[in-house]
Amino acid sequence: MNIEFKRKMPTPQALKDMYPISDELVAVKRANDKEIQAVFSGEDDRLVLIIGPCSADREDAVIDYISRLRGLQEKVRDKIIIIPRVYTNKPRTTGDGYKGMLHQPDPNSSPDMLKGLIAIRKLHMKVLERTGFSCADEMLYPENHHYLSDVLSYVAVGARSVENQLHRLTASGLDIPVGMKNPTGGDLSVMMNSITAAQHAHTFVYSNWEVCSHGNPLAHAILRGYANKHGRTVPNYHYEDLRLLCELYAKSSLVNPGVVIDTNHSNSGKRWDEQPRIAKEILHSTRHSDDIKRMVKGLMIESYIEDGNQKPDGCVYGKSITDPCLGWEKTERLVLELADLR
Repeated sequence: MNIEFKRKMPTPQALKDMYPISDELVAVKRANDKEIQAVFSGEDDRLVLIIGPCSADREDAVIDYISRLRGLQEKVRDKIIIIPRVYTNKPRTTGDGYKGMLHQPDPNSSPDMLKGLIAIRKLHMKVLERTGFSCADEMLYPENHHYLSDVLSYVAVGARSVENQLHRLTASGLDIPVGMKNPTGGDLSVMMNSITAAQHAHTFVYSNWEVCSHGNPLAHAILRGYANKHGRTVPNYHYEDLRLLCELYAKSSLVNPGVVIDTNHSNSGKRWDEQPRIAKEILHSTRHSDDIKRMVKGLMIESYIEDGNQKPDGCVYGKSITDPCLGWEKTERLVLELADLR
């Protein structure tokens, strides 16, 4: 094999034993889970906002940003449930570039996966301890989920991963909401098949164990736009797109029909400053159809302290080093406006 085996990684349980969460924080997460799950089961009609940086690049800025969200959450609690994005591993289209804190806890140093595992667990723990938020992360590597399973309240399966068998089967064994994105080519049948797989029970191999999952009734769709055969981005957040998804759900045997809509990526054509307009258009659509209103559970928004983005060696505090994000002032205004519209 053309692979250098550098070192054996600690098991998820070993890392959890090294960095455990307190009984108090277990209770905080359990309460968060109950609120969030009620939205995806249809018992709570509040809007979920999965919001935060494209990638969690540095601990201090991420915790600063999420601390600001804490105050904002208290202002909109009756209408909105905020789930901060703490995305610690970053999928790359070509495999090149910054792959997130898991790979590089220091974006300007060499990859170190052991330090990265420790860094991402400690980051999620600190966010929970200091702000009371249990966060969302992307499940880029399915077997790594167990390192964070006791601190996460939401998981997304990305557009490049949604066809992968292990991602689908792992999602079927989680007890928190899992969003399955439409693939980069836009075929909604692929996304619907992934939700079906995630909602069903399976027997498979996970972390060197034969395991049996029980199915995840909270698995749902994420619409993030797509690229056509010419490489041009095409949005799928418009009223007609949402009606189509309603029809696909109606024809399926899936429970808890739900969708979270990504306001960036191909839906905005990576024009990050279009996110407020897109978010408001989606809420406008929910006012014209009860079916759409019931189905739309939330929005996914890329936001950080400063507008835009910079190179990984940039020195602007709180500015994304991957995809451009909405800055704090625009974010705060948007969340308050969404609460009013809701």
